Amino acid sequence: MSCHTLARHFATALLLFVFTATTQAAPTQVAGVTFTEQEHVGDAPLLLNGAGLRSKFFIKAYAIGLYLPHRASDANAAIAQAGPKRVRIVGLHDVNVSMFLSGLHGGFEKNLSRADLAALQPRIDQFNANLKAIGEIPKGASFTIDLTAADLTRISLDGKTAGQDIPGADFYRALLRVWLGEKPAQDELKAALLGR
Repeated sequence: MSCHTLARHFATALLLFVFTATTQAAPTQVAGVTFTEQEHVGDAPLLLNGAGLRSKFFIKAYAIGLYLPHRASDANAAIAQAGPKRVRIVGLHDVNVSMFLSGLHGGFEKNLSRADLAALQPRIDQFNANLKAIGEIPKGASFTIDLTAADLTRISLDGKTAGQDIPGADFYRALLRVWLGEKPAQDELKAALLGR
């Protein structure tokens, strides 16, 4: 292979690398909300799996992004992944926590068996109490629900922790089913969170 041909192959490979790195690093926009391609929960780097819009009755409620250790296009694989995770929600207008809780409660009931729901109820009650303490998620505020390395579910509003951590990765998996379960809050949103 000549030096000229070798140089041309090298230049092509370099351009491809730069293009791939650039496209992977580009943030994702949903209804004017920016979701970066990587975030951290503690020391754990997480990748944006997908982001979408939650709407109801033609009203754009919030933009939401799902961050996982490894990207997954299958809902069960995404839910079952071990390690830290993050759901980041940004309200597109002021979101009353009571309305948000109503949607979550319906999602739990649709995607969990009665036995699982009963077993998780004390932790669901604690999660509800944590959210009620916030009262309202202001428009543009960043609301995160994290699973830490210690398998604790932690709620934060603009980086400030709200309420008590909730133990158990099983609780976080149940929570993800609200958006990714067999009967998700919104089919289009589920597809978006799975990067489809």
